Amino acid sequence: MKLPTTPSFRLDDKTALITGASSGIGLGCAVALAEAGAHVVVSARRIDKLHSVVDAMKAKGLSAEAMVMDVADTNAIKETIDNKGPFDILVNSAGLGRHAPSKDTSLEDFDAVMNVNLRGAYFVTQAVANGLIKAKKPGSLINISSQMGHVGGIDRAVYSASKHAVEGFTKAMAIEWGSHQIRVNTICPTFIRTPLTQSTFDNPDRKEWIESKIKIGRIGEVEDIMGAVVFLASAGSAMVTGSALMVDGGWTAD
Repeated sequence: MKLPTTPSFRLDDKTALITGASSGIGLGCAVALAEAGAHVVVSARRIDKLHSVVDAMKAKGLSAEAMVMDVADTNAIKETIDNKGPFDILVNSAGLGRHAPSKDTSLEDFDAVMNVNLRGAYFVTQAVANGLIKAKKPGSLINISSQMGHVGGIDRAVYSASKHAVEGFTKAMAIEWGSHQIRVNTICPTFIRTPLTQSTFDNPDRKEWIESKIKIGRIGEVEDIMGAVVFLASAGSAMVTGSALMVDGGWTAD
């Protein structure tokens, strides 16, 4: 009797681009992919933070390099990615939230969030995919979306709109690029404890609301995302595309 073989979760000989990699979820994804064997290119706007990340990763024996890129600068995205690519794996983790009641949304805040969360993510994904298609290589493209891409939330109309849009273009791109063996998926975290979200947890009413919605009974940690990103990047998810992997502690289950 011949038993089936579990696909490998190793990422040796793969190169991964991670945007928003200087802290939080992006940093966690970079470490997870590198620990699985990938060479990671960590990207963000500030080179000093990126150098700190690369130095810390190399000290652990991980393979990493820095690349400065502002995803809101769509004119520069293609050239920057073409110069370093092709990338076997993409993790779009750069994100922005300017939370306020929808009746108070300013045009400036709306444009700022959409420029990063939607337009930036869209054209980074496009540029990486075009590089893979030109090189005739398969790939796994992962967009860090949110549970708010599936539900609404207090003071989060703009953020939620941007993440619903990410879910939409992810599905469309998965359909278009499946024949090139390029998979496109999202990871949808609940509230994850990072320096950027700490102010939300410092608000007792918001913290109580969050904890009441997460069925697991605790706030998410960066480590909760790390296994998910390795799964979607690896051969372990070879038949998964156009999907949203919910890492939300059951928030969207009801």
